Amino acid sequence: MPASPLPRTARARTARTGAAALTTLALAGTALLGAPAAAFAAPGDNGDVKIHADTTPEADQRNNPKVCQFYLAAFNFDRGQGVTWIIEPQPAKRGSATLTGTLALPTGTGRTTGLLALPDGQYKLTWQIVDGKGAGKHKVFKVDCKKTPPAGGSEGVTPGGPNGGVPAGGGGLAEPPSVSAVGAAAALGLVGVSGFVYFRLLRRRPDGAA
Repeated sequence: MPASPLPRTARARTARTGAAALTTLALAGTALLGAPAAAFAAPGDNGDVKIHADTTPEADQRNNPKVCQFYLAAFNFDRGQGVTWIIEPQPAKRGSATLTGTLALPTGTGRTTGLLALPDGQYKLTWQIVDGKGAGKHKVFKVDCKKTPPAGGSEGVTPGGPNGGVPAGGGGLAEPPSVSAVGAAAALGLVGVSGFVYFRLLRRRPDGAA
């Protein structure tokens, strides 16, 4: 017995249900296709470059916004990636000091070789993945190598050093005269007196004085 055709209302309902199902499948397919593209569009996008003071451990992922001597440390990049970087004064000044370089990251982490140094001032670090697109990422930091003067603003007295003014008499301490010096002065005084008396006697003899 041949199957009877579906009523017109049932056929319309079935068509609407099929269209809705096709629409749902199409949206799901678009989402599935878009997810991998978003996930792999920017490899290493979670990576970051930090500014470390010379005393900061390499594994410390904190950023130091104020430094003197410093180095750059990279974290969380994909294995084998590289990063190009440049440090410029902020605001930019013609003829001022800049630093540039490249970080090779075979394990996804790394640091610059040795320490970096710049004149005191404000600077901007800009870094970008090698062969990457876009303007890159940046950080602003300050170089300040001035040392704070000691409290009080004056130098302390050296332990054991002299205190007070210099003694009168051109520099050394006054010393009492020695016995030999006193004796010599007395002898000179006696010689002087004896000579004076002898001279007086010679002047009186021509006059007949006794």
